[in-house]
Amino acid sequence: MLARLIYAHERRHVLRDARQVQPFDWGASFITDHTNGDDPRHIFAQHTQEVMQRSDDFYALRSPVNDYSLTDDLLTWTSAIRTASPENNTAHARFFPAVLPKGERRPARAVVVLPQWNADAMSHVALCRLLNRFGISALRLTLPYHEARRPPELERADYLVSSNIGRTIQSVRQAVLDARAAVSWLVDHCGFDSIGIIGTSIGSCTAFLTFAHDERLRAGVFNHVSSYFADVVWRGVSTAHVRAGFGDHLTLEELRHCWLPISPFPYAQKLQQMRARPMRFICARYDLCFPADLSHDAIAEARRLRLPLDVSWLSCGHYTLGENPWKYLDGFKIISFLRKHL
Repeated sequence: MLARLIYAHERRHVLRDARQVQPFDWGASFITDHTNGDDPRHIFAQHTQEVMQRSDDFYALRSPVNDYSLTDDLLTWTSAIRTASPENNTAHARFFPAVLPKGERRPARAVVVLPQWNADAMSHVALCRLLNRFGISALRLTLPYHEARRPPELERADYLVSSNIGRTIQSVRQAVLDARAAVSWLVDHCGFDSIGIIGTSIGSCTAFLTFAHDERLRAGVFNHVSSYFADVVWRGVSTAHVRAGFGDHLTLEELRHCWLPISPFPYAQKLQQMRARPMRFICARYDLCFPADLSHDAIAEARRLRLPLDVSWLSCGHYTLGENPWKYLDGFKIISFLRKHL
């Protein structure tokens, strides 16, 4: 009974927004400057092979950021990825510093917060303020093509996840590099010595990729988890319009291989080779966007590799995680974990 009610409510959430089907495009120019008229399948196969062999390079900040600017609580800097949309080339983050009681000393703790796809400016702000109450500062990142970074031709942040395969790869990589730049600011400009990361939905994916490539992060909390990026887009109700854009141009298996560099699953093994850092996966039992079997796959792989993983299942769906009473349970799961491990 509960499942049926939540499923119906989740589908109503999806129908609230007008979602346009975008035309399919391989978008090879977003991942290489040298297409040379080659078969795009060959280009993406080679790209995947190269990235998986050197993902540390793919997700590395090639040079230090030298133009951070903090005005009131708004932090901006030039993103490491330059796109055709000028608005998107400036990274934005909102800083919520924790104010400790006078005379009280605690470790300098902070968290990078990555919201969900199509989040508005107030998304996760309440969570940041709640973190402050427990002595943890928060830096909320604006994802590529969101809010002030959204170009005028878009009504939604469709360039972040789309039926343009190459642009989606570029956009997710940009989100990871922006997150790493945010960590650098917290370390180098603020002196924080204990930093965690929180991500929700697409933010969970990019947060996990960041966590797997930046050992400065001591703990991670991931709201909604999955094995492969392509499977979520192919099967999720919130991305049905993206799936429609692919048409019959390629199969799920082909898309999964193209998007392997931006999928969490292959990087679980990378975490095994790094120093042990605690993680918490928070999953929704009735999730129609990140189907539960994909979450189970990610959990099983992490446990097979004996990663330090804590798992919490909530009896809600993808959208209802942000509603009463589940958002309070979610907040408790996030903050209790970070207080313990930061």
